[in-house]
Amino acid sequence: MRSDGKTEGWKDGRSRRWYSAPWLVVSLLSILPSFRLSAQTDTLRAAALRIAQTRPDSARAMMRRLLARLTPQDSLYPGALFTAGIIASDAGTVATNLQRVVVEYGRSVWADSALWRLAQLYFAQGDPAATVQAAERLRQDYPDSPLRARADFTGAQGYFALKDGAHACPLIQEALDRAGSDVEFKNQVDFYAARCTPATAAPPPPAASDSQTKGAPTVASYAVQVLAVKSAAQVDEMLTRLKVMGFDGRVVRDPSGLFKVRVGRYPTHDEAVKVQRRLKTRLGGQPFVVEEP
Repeated sequence: MRSDGKTEGWKDGRSRRWYSAPWLVVSLLSILPSFRLSAQTDTLRAAALRIAQTRPDSARAMMRRLLARLTPQDSLYPGALFTAGIIASDAGTVATNLQRVVVEYGRSVWADSALWRLAQLYFAQGDPAATVQAAERLRQDYPDSPLRARADFTGAQGYFALKDGAHACPLIQEALDRAGSDVEFKNQVDFYAARCTPATAAPPPPAASDSQTKGAPTVASYAVQVLAVKSAAQVDEMLTRLKVMGFDGRVVRDPSGLFKVRVGRYPTHDEAVKVQRRLKTRLGGQPFVVEEP
């Protein structure tokens, strides 16, 4: 599904309507040599998509029964999990199912679609940092995906929300370059391209030297770091665990490429220590307090 809710690119580069023509799911997926669906399973998924338009609860029940019949090792499982995710009734279930597709079935033909759907979900929830993370992961892990242009666009939306035109504008240009003959999508991207003036697209100015900043007051804050890894999958899993426990996690990426997952911005060290103790009790590991400018 595109950001306008209508179409989505697939592995053969074509587009389809998710709900108005569910039979097309069958014809598109049947030509994928690496992912052969049984007629029964494919029909059930297509039927669930169709029924979801008018009887969403019935469609969800169909997918629950299908998942119960399959094993997680079955090659049909990630497609069923993806479908169950996109018709789920609440954002939490949508995110959980799509994250499972990404983490557990990263080599399936559904993984890039799941990442893009996650990026859209995070943007709709007002979480631009998570939006950017999901879009960038799709771009990095699936550079040849037919959804690459969509990921560029969604990632740019996230960067704009973060007021980071220096990263947003190159993605807008890349989305335009990859838009092909899709006029409607190109028009959407063009709307955002108007924000990319030379000043907006310019890289951020260099940090001020010590002599320039000497005497300027700095207000430090404290955070609790719970993870530092290079694996985006581990980051996704940790962010999900934190959200379930009621903590707002965020990601800081350092020059070495490490993703550092941190919680909170606390005005005092003592407040951060209290949170650090709670996190240690609930998460385990060795969370620690860090000072941030």
